[in-house]
Amino acid sequence: MTSQPLFSIITVTYNAESTLPATLQSVDQQTCRNFEHMIVDGASTDRTVAIADTGTKERRVFSAPDRGLYDAMNRGMEMTTGHYLIFLNAGDRFHSPDTLKQIEKAILENDYPGIVYGQTDIVNGNGDKIGDRHLTAPSQLTLKSFANGMVVCHQAMAVLRRIAGEYDLKYRFSADYEWCIRCLQHSRHNIYIPETIADYLSEGLTSDNRRKSLAERFRIMCYYYGIIPTVWRHFRFIPRFLRERRRERSIQK
Repeated sequence: MTSQPLFSIITVTYNAESTLPATLQSVDQQTCRNFEHMIVDGASTDRTVAIADTGTKERRVFSAPDRGLYDAMNRGMEMTTGHYLIFLNAGDRFHSPDTLKQIEKAILENDYPGIVYGQTDIVNGNGDKIGDRHLTAPSQLTLKSFANGMVVCHQAMAVLRRIAGEYDLKYRFSADYEWCIRCLQHSRHNIYIPETIADYLSEGLTSDNRRKSLAERFRIMCYYYGIIPTVWRHFRFIPRFLRERRRERSIQK
């Protein structure tokens, strides 16, 4: 496994001139250099492409109209060759310059596991931590773990390419959740790094999109985990959902 880069880092952008620089800096600072970085842009009308095209040898830029975020992520997979996929979108960052080195170490010491994952911090545009995710990544990740929701942020996982299919474009808001479930179905073992892997930029959803996202995720849960168990879990989710909404309102103030 020497001809391909170990990692394909895929960053999807659209009019992201204000948020992309932090992501590029985060990638460029990595002490592990065994990666390619693919910028998939949706035909931005601002300076996004010019900012992305900074000429580092690991980075390539592709810009063309697309059918949304998940279509662009599929394009990114098609245009890259690394053994492991990492999706780090505009505004998101690796938590430290040694993050990729930590993931590389876990991969090599565990015979190329299906998924390597860790924790996520929620940050603002300045990169300051403003909170934790409402779900914490478990130390033992299984297919059943995702019955409780997206317990691992997809920015905080590296997925072996050969177990990863395309994102299903019939899902507009939660295709990443469904994609993670399918990856877990095919992963022979998953390795937990007890560290923060990714800093996720909190941008929030409109109320209408939040409702659509929750409804879509509910359908996905019913499909993979059964209707009755999913309905029962959602009754248990209500207190957590209310706490999350209060936390988001406090962050936005």
